[in-house]
Amino acid sequence: MEKIISNDYKFCVRNHGFSCSKLDDLSSPVMVKMPISSKLGVNLTVRSSVDGDFFGQRVSLGGQRRKVRAQASAAFELKMSISIGKSLRWWDKGLQPNMKEITGAEDLVESLLKAGDKLVVVDFFSPGCGGCKALHPKLCQIAEMNPDVQFLQVNYEEHKSMCYSLNVHVLPFFRFYRGAEGRLCSFSCTNATIKKFKDALAKHKPDRCSLGPPKGLEEKELVALGANQDLSFVYNPKPDSPQKEVAMPSSAPMPASTSLSESSLPLPIPLKSTLEKKEDNKDKALVSSGR
Repeated sequence: MEKIISNDYKFCVRNHGFSCSKLDDLSSPVMVKMPISSKLGVNLTVRSSVDGDFFGQRVSLGGQRRKVRAQASAAFELKMSISIGKSLRWWDKGLQPNMKEITGAEDLVESLLKAGDKLVVVDFFSPGCGGCKALHPKLCQIAEMNPDVQFLQVNYEEHKSMCYSLNVHVLPFFRFYRGAEGRLCSFSCTNATIKKFKDALAKHKPDRCSLGPPKGLEEKELVALGANQDLSFVYNPKPDSPQKEVAMPSSAPMPASTSLSESSLPLPIPLKSTLEKKEDNKDKALVSSGR
């Protein structure tokens, strides 16, 4: 552009064409206006001097086209930020089909009940926990090798109030559940003590049949979750089974229809008469006298 203007040429765009004319006598700066598109409302103004010095350019955008471009740009930036942020979440890498992230207290209770007789491992982790981050790849490998075991992930930072109600204060922390037996064990381990996790898995993994419906969380844990005002979880305790009342023996006389028959009662021993008593005394006297 500088080279063209320095040669003292004037360009004018008209009807998608342009013409040029030689500037013989020009003692003042030249202003060249190039309307690119009147529909888009875009004007480009270039200022230059006779000597070819470039002062700069001014671009003004307007109309509906600018609004559409701004919205498209904002949507693209939002999509890029979401994709970049998601790729940086280490706890989302290497997940297996049998690994699920818990969204709340109700989701945790339902997931344990729907598991049936399947072994369930609840993993409490935190994004800022270095031990949790180092242990995550091994947990993914173990989950891949044990597709019949359900792994539930609980983000401590997102569900801190729920973890308080469940008495979880150390990370990483694990709890094993199964069928009607409910909670089998709970412990904390790191990458250095992963053997504790493998031993618990080998102990409780063998198939077994539970007698009764799945238990899930303990009664006191459900009550604590229901009493937590920070959670949208409602728990109705199960009513206790009514105790059978034992009838106390009544002192009222028994009716004649249910009274015992006289034949079933023992007969009284008859008393000796006075004559028999005298005869017994006489016999004893004769025996004592030697007769």
